[in-house]
Amino acid sequence: MYVHYSFFRRQKQDISICFFQKFLKGPTGPEASRMRILHTSDWHIGKRLMGRERLKEQSAVLDEIVQICDREEVELVLIAGDIFDTYLPSAEAEDLFFTKIKAVAGKERAVVLISGNHDDGVRLSASAPLSEELGIYIVGNLRREIPLTSHRKVRPVRAGKGFAVFENERGERAFINALPYPNEARFKEEKSDLPFSERMKKWIDEGEEGNTEHLPSVFLSHIFVAGGVTSESEREIDLGGARAVPLEVLPKCDYIALGHLHKRQHMGKGNCYYSGSPLQYSFDEANGEKGVKIFDLTEKGVENLRDVFLMSGRKLVRLEADSPARAEELLSLYPESLAEVRLHLTSPLTSAESASLSAHENLVSLIAEVREEGTLEFHSRKGFSDSKLFEEFYRSQYREEPKEELTALFLSAIQELEE
Repeated sequence: MYVHYSFFRRQKQDISICFFQKFLKGPTGPEASRMRILHTSDWHIGKRLMGRERLKEQSAVLDEIVQICDREEVELVLIAGDIFDTYLPSAEAEDLFFTKIKAVAGKERAVVLISGNHDDGVRLSASAPLSEELGIYIVGNLRREIPLTSHRKVRPVRAGKGFAVFENERGERAFINALPYPNEARFKEEKSDLPFSERMKKWIDEGEEGNTEHLPSVFLSHIFVAGGVTSESEREIDLGGARAVPLEVLPKCDYIALGHLHKRQHMGKGNCYYSGSPLQYSFDEANGEKGVKIFDLTEKGVENLRDVFLMSGRKLVRLEADSPARAEELLSLYPESLAEVRLHLTSPLTSAESASLSAHENLVSLIAEVREEGTLEFHSRKGFSDSKLFEEFYRSQYREEPKEELTALFLSAIQELEE
């Protein structure tokens, strides 16, 4: 102890205090040289399931994420877009977001969130001057630079166009390259004739250029990476074709934190992951587990990477039955779930049978397939994607499959109308 006290007296105060604190604390193990990070995305606050309100479930699962942050001693939370489900969320959805995001940040954590294709980036970042005082950094456009005014234990210490460096109280640093969803307005703003993938590479590289210290790094974005597995609950306009980002365009960094796809998945390039949505938002996600990713970012790269599964929210189930009675029997087996029932019938449902099935609170979707001798099979189109509906309509009119270019043009028109 005497040796270190002598050193303390001989050196400049700022250097000696740093050494003295580290000596006294004597951190060992992963706490000594790591920043613990949680990756989540696609909260879709306000999203309904075929008209069914799910705000209570969303509230519960966000509370669970807060508990995980506390239990796992998370220092930095990354949210990869689609905070809300629509450009104009309800007052209830916004209230839930502000309440829960404050809890996620806690007293000392930092949170970085970017806008997704369902978010209005300008509206989302309007609260940034207030949220930044709570350690919540909202990146809603390509050029916004995070301010360096925080005095929290985990805070940004350097920032520029598309990036920020975060430092914890032990002096460990993490470089975050944040690229929000590139919507049509952002493309028009650039006034460039470059193909989509080249413009994406340009924006990614601009952010990476900020890592002049060669720090452990994370790329945070809301994009569709070519080869990703989609689900019915995603807006289809970006899920392929001209809007797909090739794997080789992504940066060479320690971890790639993606949002946009609702199924948890690894994209086959190092530590490149979609965390997936925290709840099951469509019935083709019925068998998929939901969770968040947690890892330690160290000088050696990513360590202790793992999934922490989420238990909150009602699970979705797909059921099949050959009679209304059997359907009711199956529904009674899953009272806490939300169910889609597909009925295989030889005659249409009676009004009494329909009323009896509808009385089950957990029934969300009923698809009745009726096959009678000498007739074509009928099935409901409820839940079909935009492209599936267009393809069926085109076939019914022209008795041939539409070309991919025509389907893409149709989806693009829908996107422009929604924006």
